[in-house]
This record gives sequence, structure tokens and C-alpha cells, in this order.
Amino acid sequence: MTDSCYVYGINGPVLEARGGGPAMREIVHIGEQSLIGEVVRIDGERITIQVYEDTAGLRYGDPVVCTGAPMSITLGPGLLNNIFDGIARPLRTIETSVGPYITRGLMLDAVDRGKSWPVSVTVKEGDVLSPGQPYGFCQETDIIRHYLTTPPGCGGTVTRAAPDGNYRADDCVAELLDEGGRIRKLTLCQTWPIRRARPVAERLPLTKPLITGQRIIDTLFPVAKGGCAAIPGPFGAGKTVMQHQLAKWSDADIIVYLGCGERGNEMTEVLEEFSELIDPKSGYPLLSRTVLIANTSNMPVAAREASVYTGMTIAEYYRDMGYHVAMMADSTSRWAEALREISGRLEEMPAEEGFPAYLPSRLAEFYERAGYVTTIGGGEGSVTVVGAVSPQGGDFSEPVTQNTKRFVRCFWALDRALAYARHFPSVNWISSYSEYQSELAPWYEEHMGPGFRQLRARVTALLQEESQLMEIVKLIGSDILPEDQKLIIETARAVRLGFLQQNSFSDIDTYVTMEKQGRMLELIMKLYDCARTVVEKSIPISQLKSTGVFDAYIRLKTEVPNDRLDLLDRYADDIDAAVDTVLSVNV
Repeated sequence: MTDSCYVYGINGPVLEARGGGPAMREIVHIGEQSLIGEVVRIDGERITIQVYEDTAGLRYGDPVVCTGAPMSITLGPGLLNNIFDGIARPLRTIETSVGPYITRGLMLDAVDRGKSWPVSVTVKEGDVLSPGQPYGFCQETDIIRHYLTTPPGCGGTVTRAAPDGNYRADDCVAELLDEGGRIRKLTLCQTWPIRRARPVAERLPLTKPLITGQRIIDTLFPVAKGGCAAIPGPFGAGKTVMQHQLAKWSDADIIVYLGCGERGNEMTEVLEEFSELIDPKSGYPLLSRTVLIANTSNMPVAAREASVYTGMTIAEYYRDMGYHVAMMADSTSRWAEALREISGRLEEMPAEEGFPAYLPSRLAEFYERAGYVTTIGGGEGSVTVVGAVSPQGGDFSEPVTQNTKRFVRCFWALDRALAYARHFPSVNWISSYSEYQSELAPWYEEHMGPGFRQLRARVTALLQEESQLMEIVKLIGSDILPEDQKLIIETARAVRLGFLQQNSFSDIDTYVTMEKQGRMLELIMKLYDCARTVVEKSIPISQLKSTGVFDAYIRLKTEVPNDRLDLLDRYADDIDAAVDTVLSVNV
């Protein structure tokens, strides 16, 4: 086998090289422009490489230069309030230094190595550090403190600690003497291969919900911190808008937003909106706790395939500092399409609908990197993954959606009809489900009271009954139904419009505290129970409806602020008064 390696054949983003030297998953540079590629197959002297850039202009015989390292990214301060492409090249830096287009062969670190950061060193000579423990910190943004932690596999006794001051990414702020007698220099940054999960000390049970302020999610279909949720829906159903809302209002400390194969104008809207949005918890711009990764549909498919691992690695890095991270992947269907295209060019045997046979395992590898963990440094952190799925034509039986359901335990199915009817969030309450309810039950009992789960079960049952009754109504109309079934339909309508539907443009209704959600559930079930007493006395439900109590419940979501829940008592009194009026009239 020869030591040199050269291009032998080109098939779009996949090329074949001949020679020796590269290892599996090694990054190589191809041709005069040093295009970035990754070795994906080795068969003797035949080496298959997927290229992260446009291969136009490459020729037979162009050299392939090995780097000796897998696809890795530099992790350090400066990732927040920034936007990267699929292989973690900073787009703002490229725009200012190169121009609006990414020059082929351009390889930049995610971290600005020339920028200085005010660092506080928290160790002294003689201290013993184990992997994952902090040795200093700097204020990365106005609201996020960036902890400098020893890389995995690195530990020992501190032999030198620098004083507090301004340091650049490559400056040494501490030195360790490890067990092998080697000196390890600790800087502000570290490098990690994106396809390998960062180690953890222990995976913990998922017992805390990710509070989003969206009633249909927090109450009916909650996702746990460290869990996985999927948002499947056809074009125009509101997947991106829903992820924007979750990014703004969820109680995660840090957001990693991944635009994977989406249209360029969508990522432009994300960048513009996130730049203008104010984080409601801190009052600072939302980008202060956000990392954006943009790999749009016109970018090379190989980089799209790598982008999900880039985003997950960044999320794990902040998790290891003790933060709770929410990763929004929009959309995993475009990622799967990149897998399909590359697999076809590799001439692999296709499976269902042309997707590669290893699609389920790749999805599993991605979602299984989520979790609530004890870090190797002894702290606690989590990565929650919310992945959008874009099935063609809204067909949930296609392979990406079906395989995603195997690996997520929370499924928020979006409905095009609800979206076109301006029902936001357009989550279909019949098709959606959450398997985290049992694990989260102790949290809800502690914070919401022991009766919350029963209220939730009763509301879910009402919605299920209404769905069945509406099939009958479509055939014979509602007038023929008995009064108790009319009551179910009327109550379910109040639930749909007054509880499940939210107005994201309303300052009051865009975010709802768990306490208000619980009180709203109590009110609707009080209205239902009081109305049943009217129906049991053979009084038409239309008489109670004419008092306006059902419409009043629908309006209260935009009339009662989160900090004025005492106003809800008036609605409870109005229900009692309306029932008493109807009963007195029919004595």
C-alpha cells in the first residue's frame, strides 16, 4: 500500500480515492482548494470519502491529504450569541472576513482564538482535579457564566495556576501533573469529536418536566427534562413557530437551535426574531443564551448529515457545566433525506422508501444522547431534544416518523386543519401522547396538588368522548342527541377554545404558569359538574349556555394575568350564580 492518496472517482458529494494513509472517520483535505471531507469506507486501497463542500472542479489525481483526526469542533467561550454552519464554522466571522459566501476549503474554529475573556481562576497550586471539574469561569454573555472544566480523561494535581485576568482561548490558565507524570495545560477551550457522546457519571431518572408555558404541552402532553419529543406535521402546520415558542418560554437555561435542511428564509427569520426577542426571564436578548446552527437546503448534504452531531456536541458541552439545555432540531426529516442521498451515492442497499437500512440506528444514536445526568464533574445537567419531523403530505406512516416514534416518548402531532383554522398550538389532542406522565406524577402531586392528575384524566376523557360524538353529529346533527351528550360537546368546545388554544400575540396568554393552568382545569370541571346538576333535573343545557358562562370561560385566558389569579374566584362565583338562576327559573 502506498503512502500517497489521490482522487480516483467523483460522484457528487461522494468521491473515491486510491492509496493509503486515512483511517475510518478521519478528516481529509482534497485538491488544491483543500475541500473538507470525511472517510466513510475503506476497502483495501479504495477509500470512500463524503465531502462537506461542493465538489465541482475536482479532477482525477487531485491529492488527498490526511489530518489524523476525526471530525471535531472546538468548544469554549463564544459559542453563545453566535451562528454556525453544519460543521461549526462561524458564519458571522466568515461574513466579515470573506464575504457573504462560504469559500470552499475554508476551515475556521468555532471559537474566536483572538478574543480575550475576563477569567476568574478558581484553583490554586496543589489542588487535585478530576475530569469534568471546573478550574475557572468567565462571563460569556450577560446571563450565562461559562465554566472552564477539565476535559474528559484529564485530571491530576495543579502545579501552576494563573492569576485572574484577560486570557485568549489558547492561553494556559492552569497546569496539571497527571498520574503518568505528564504536564497537561488547561486553556479556555477543548476539542471534541462530534460523533462521540461526551461521557457522564450516571444517567438519572426523568422526574422533572420541561415547563414551556403552553397549556396543551405542560398539562396534557408534558416532556421531561432530559427527554425527547417529536413534532411531526405537514407543511404549514406550525412546527417552526412552535419550536420558536418553546425556545423563548421553556425553562431551559440554554437553547441550541438547529436548522437542518430548512429554507434559507426560515433561518433568516429565526436569526432576525431571536435577535429582537427579549428573554422573559432575564430581560436580555434571547440570543444571549442561544446557539444557532444553520445548514440550509442549498448547502451540501454531507454537512447537513453532520449538523445534528455538531448541535448535540455543543448541547452536551453546556450540559457538562451543569446547565439544562434544550435542543430544537428542525427538521430531522431533512437530515434523513441527506442520509438517503449519500447512501444512494455509496450504492448501499436501500430499505423502505429508499432510506438506508441503518436509518433507525442513526435516529437512535441521536435521540439517546439526550438525558438528565450526573456529570463527570459531579454536577447535574440535562439535554432535552425536540425534533421536528416533516412527513411528505402529512403521512405519519412514512419511515422517518414511524422510526422516530420508536425512540421518543412524547409525540406532539400537528394538524393542518387546526393550523389553517388559526388554532395555535395546532397539536392534535387525539393523535398526540406523552409517556412521561407516570415518571412526572410525583412532581405534579408536589407542585400542583394530588387532584391535578385526576382533573387531567377527566379533561382527556371529555375530549375523547367529544371526538366520538362528533362522528355521530356529522351524520345526524346535534339536535337529536340527549342533553348529557350535548353537555359533553359544549364543555369540550370550551376546553378546546379556552384551554388548548393559546394566543401567542397576547401578553397574557402567550405564557401561562402551571398554577394558572391548574386553576383553569379546576374551573372547567366545576362548570361541567355544575352543568350536570342542571341536566339531571331535565333542564336543557341551552338554558345554561344562554347565561354566557361557557363563553366567559373561553375569554378568561386573555383576561386574567398570571399574577392576578384571585380574579378567577369571580368566574367561579359566576358559575354558581348562573346555575342557581337556571334552577330557580325551572322550579
